[in-house]
Amino acid sequence: MGNETLQQFAALDLDYLIIGGGTAGLAVAARLTEVPEFRVGVVEAGPSVFDIDDNGAINVPGRYGETISSKYDWKFKTIPQPGLGGRSLPWPRGRILGGTSALNLMAWNRGHRKDYDAWAELGNDGWGWEDLLPFFRRSENFHPPSAAHQKHYQSSYDPQANGTKGPVHTTHAKQYSPAHQYWHDTLNSLGVPSTRDSLAGDNTGAWNMVCTIDPDSQERSYSASAYYYPISKRPNLHILTEATAMEILFDSEDDEWYTAGVRVRWNGLEANIKAYEETIVCAGSVQSPQLLELSGIGNQDVLEAAGIETKVHSPNVGENLQEHMMTATIFEIPSTIPTRDDILKDPIQREAADRAYYASQTGPWTVMPCSVAYCPLSKILSPEECDELHTQAREVARNTGRAHDALLATQFESGQARGQVEYLFDLGNWSPYFVSEPGKKYATMLQMLQYPFSRGSIHIPPMSENNYEKATIDDKPVIDPRYFLGPGEIDKKVMAKALKWGDRICQTEPLAKLIQDRVFPPANGADSEDKVYEEFVSNYTVTDWHRMCSPSDPFNKSLNIHTAVGTCAMGEEYGINAGVVNDTLQVHGVHRLRVIDASIMPLQVGAHIQATVYAIAEKAAEMIIDDNFSRNGHF
Repeated sequence: MGNETLQQFAALDLDYLIIGGGTAGLAVAARLTEVPEFRVGVVEAGPSVFDIDDNGAINVPGRYGETISSKYDWKFKTIPQPGLGGRSLPWPRGRILGGTSALNLMAWNRGHRKDYDAWAELGNDGWGWEDLLPFFRRSENFHPPSAAHQKHYQSSYDPQANGTKGPVHTTHAKQYSPAHQYWHDTLNSLGVPSTRDSLAGDNTGAWNMVCTIDPDSQERSYSASAYYYPISKRPNLHILTEATAMEILFDSEDDEWYTAGVRVRWNGLEANIKAYEETIVCAGSVQSPQLLELSGIGNQDVLEAAGIETKVHSPNVGENLQEHMMTATIFEIPSTIPTRDDILKDPIQREAADRAYYASQTGPWTVMPCSVAYCPLSKILSPEECDELHTQAREVARNTGRAHDALLATQFESGQARGQVEYLFDLGNWSPYFVSEPGKKYATMLQMLQYPFSRGSIHIPPMSENNYEKATIDDKPVIDPRYFLGPGEIDKKVMAKALKWGDRICQTEPLAKLIQDRVFPPANGADSEDKVYEEFVSNYTVTDWHRMCSPSDPFNKSLNIHTAVGTCAMGEEYGINAGVVNDTLQVHGVHRLRVIDASIMPLQVGAHIQATVYAIAEKAAEMIIDDNFSRNGHF
């Protein structure tokens, strides 16, 4: 599995070459190899988990986060962010067969139907909610909770919304933390109803997060175990792991560019890998634009500064970066309440958790943080505040002339019911900034902004001023999300109000029974509460994929990762809605080259994006097969 040598791989006659064996890449490979005549190769920079002796950090659900900053993580980080007080934030990304789906929190949810309809409104035919729903369902194998589970945990579901024949196992967590028993009643008392099934096109309200877990084995279900492993023996599928794609190769004919394959480095050796039909980039929102630029596709100014010859001037490569933002409010709770922190810090409790898990797939390692609510701005802001921000947002849209910004502005309109802010409550200290005091226990309320106005970029760096050597794949990309700058000032205002609403949730019965005091941010003292929240947002906002551990805590906790989108967005070739790829995900200005991953999403969705990335891969694979049939006839 994934153990071919570079020489063997380079000798193959491949029809399709996929760069990146991650969430999307393996899904595309699995579907393409269902056609026996297609010869498919996958190049992955990381190792295969199936060759690792101790893979419990990946497979055991309750051990989520242990792989952050490990050898399975690219360990990216942003440049210092003025909107965050000059802080630079970590941007972990999976560097392993399976990609980020092997590292994340296993969250499985879909955005609101209007999120995807907005993609279609931007001119991307076939990408609305009804278009994508079959592909959402195609990727998943949902296991319904038992009647007893539904009654005890309020784990309702809609059988029509969930697929049951796909590769990825999805299910409600086997167990929840003690705080979950109060979640629905608390939100309901604040006027936030419980949602029967967040996957049915309206995820507004309180609900339980579905996870990518195989309920029989109680192990993570991700692209390597779900899409790749069952079909790894197919003779038309070839995987080269621990191999770095350095640049895309091109041929020129009649002033037109055609991709010819990829130059790859493996074990110190380099070789050109050819693909006769298409080269497919599935390297994610950080590395897909990086690879395009290194190959000469991008903004000519960026490429010239990096010493790269321009083949296709495509100014939107690396632009339009959008990322969910998050804050963590910490509350002290009674010391008698068990938390995950206890298990992580106490070797005896950890050993007991291991025994329970491996003996019977029970115990703390099956407990997941799944108490979720997606709240509309009408719950968080007053009508006057919504009107004020709506005016600002429309002004932004008028100034830019972009339909993207006009669609974003609609979230402040009266009657909008999308969940613009996600709340997730869990026992334990999830903040990377708050230091736990010995003998005390804590709970965390996470607030996550879903539809940001902040727009950033990811580009290759310029040539070194010392040696004038051109940028290469070994140079870290320049990640600049521009949090809270320009139009992003609107995000800061919404985040501050979201903190206030999250505080209100924790002050409301019955959840308030667990809360002793808010400790981070501390009580306001001489400052007004509004000022406390505004300063907190600037000083302590992190990404929705962050190393969640306090400075005194050696153990990692992670929320869902893989939320950056937009850097190779779908859109027209020219004009105000221009993008990098068309609505069949083919790169503008180049033949036989596609991008298939989260980078093609033109607008962020109100959800953790794992399920959406799988749906994109499923839809794209079908389009590739259909295109081949149109060109070559039936096999």
